[in-house]
Amino acid sequence: MNGGAAQRGPVLNDEQFRRLAAYGQVEHAEAGRDLHVPGDGSYDVFLLLTATVDIIRDATATEPERLIFQGGPGDFLGELNLLTGQHIYLTARVVSAGTIVRIGAAKLRQALSEQDDIADLVLAAFRERREVIRSAAGGVLEIIGQPETAETLELRTYVTQMLLPHTWRSATSHPGRSLMTVAGLTADDLPAAISRGSVLRRATPRTVAKALGLTYQTDGRPVDLVVVGAGPAGLAAAVYGASEGLVTVLLDRSGLGGQAAKSARIENYLGFPQGVSGSNLTRLAMIQALKFGVRIHSPCAVTGLDLSDDRRPTVLLEDGARIPCRAVIAATGADYRRLDIPRWATFEKSGCIRYAATELDVGEYENQPVTVVGGANSAGQAALSLAAHGATVHLIVRGADLGAGMSSYLTDRVRAHSRIHVRTDSTVRELAGDDRLTSIAVERPGERPERLACHALFCFIGADPVSGWLSGVAKADDGFVLTDSRLPAGSSGTRLPFQTSAPRVFAIGDLRSGSTKRVATAVGDGASAVSSVHVALTGD
Repeated sequence: MNGGAAQRGPVLNDEQFRRLAAYGQVEHAEAGRDLHVPGDGSYDVFLLLTATVDIIRDATATEPERLIFQGGPGDFLGELNLLTGQHIYLTARVVSAGTIVRIGAAKLRQALSEQDDIADLVLAAFRERREVIRSAAGGVLEIIGQPETAETLELRTYVTQMLLPHTWRSATSHPGRSLMTVAGLTADDLPAAISRGSVLRRATPRTVAKALGLTYQTDGRPVDLVVVGAGPAGLAAAVYGASEGLVTVLLDRSGLGGQAAKSARIENYLGFPQGVSGSNLTRLAMIQALKFGVRIHSPCAVTGLDLSDDRRPTVLLEDGARIPCRAVIAATGADYRRLDIPRWATFEKSGCIRYAATELDVGEYENQPVTVVGGANSAGQAALSLAAHGATVHLIVRGADLGAGMSSYLTDRVRAHSRIHVRTDSTVRELAGDDRLTSIAVERPGERPERLACHALFCFIGADPVSGWLSGVAKADDGFVLTDSRLPAGSSGTRLPFQTSAPRVFAIGDLRSGSTKRVATAVGDGASAVSSVHVALTGD
């Protein structure tokens, strides 16, 4: 067995240990017993009274068995899988026989809701242990791909958003090539994922989620609230719904965080004076949702609603599953718009066109020319992030005034940055290059097109509503969903805030017609909509 045990991290004091132990059952554990093994769909939390337990990452095709953590009397076992429902990655093996306290998932959630100090400590420990697994437990999930392709970027973004412990291997590196040889992979199989000896060829977020147990499956409990869409609005609705006692399910077709998760830096969100990346804000919200018992499933595509029962809407999933519930909150936001330019799809597929400016997106463009298209805050943040990483940035704005759609604090910084060159009243007309983007042509009214060197184009030109699945719900001409005061005259029933034309279906965030496109507004929508849900459910 290779490797040393990780540090203990946050620990319970004696009094906290006794309080938490009161939620479980004492049992004896013999030496050599496995409390859980990789692939298990769920497991309990264990408090160690007198037993000693090793947490082990099993041997893989390329790495030997590895000791991750040694737990002794006074320790507790577990990490984020206890809350997310993901399949187990590690083996917990009893080394020295003794007594343990077993606490089931329901009792653990009860403890976390009733014991604030214990909840803070346990969640901090779970998060720290997940980071230990991500950095030290190579082989749990290995992703191999060509780093510049859109498919690889999509998969890497997904596993990062979902806090999945994984090792990234570039197919162009020696470790990547070696792993491909061991796994019998060719270039046509990429991106690929390897987990517990199973190889997923041409892996996607959906196939990885299925392999890890993240796709939707009922646990037998009646569902009170289904939130569709896990951007800031949906995450807030899920947190407030679950924290107020509603059995809550959160679904998203691609990942967590929505458009906000793709923002390099949000600087005007209350409570974060130094700014916060969209991905970090998403991680914090995810942990908060899990704390209150939200069941998160992604990717999980919703295709429609069955509204035949006014008091019991049913959410229809792409795989044919149905989720009857007492209320639905729609927070599916909008899809990125694309420029109508020849070869756009070609360069999009090769990863040269992107719709986000996270660390994964911007890190590879140091000392390279790139283009950002758009005139709102997301475009300004992307330009600053890319410039901070050493890229030369051309910011292309269709309007004549940069400040018309961008906050003044961003406008001033963009104009002052030596690596950012702003071109207003301009339009991208042409993309050039063979397999990879090399240049673009930019045109201003009445002038000849100007060719600019460009190795990647970051597009932030707005979005269209993802509302097609909301069958039977009133929408505006542009597809955004009508709610409360915007509903057509003569709509039946009381118009609660955020309520759609369907009695127990609510719409929030960017999906809602007339909404303000800000993270803070989306979060407020989510919290407020839950209040309307409670009113709608009165009398059930």
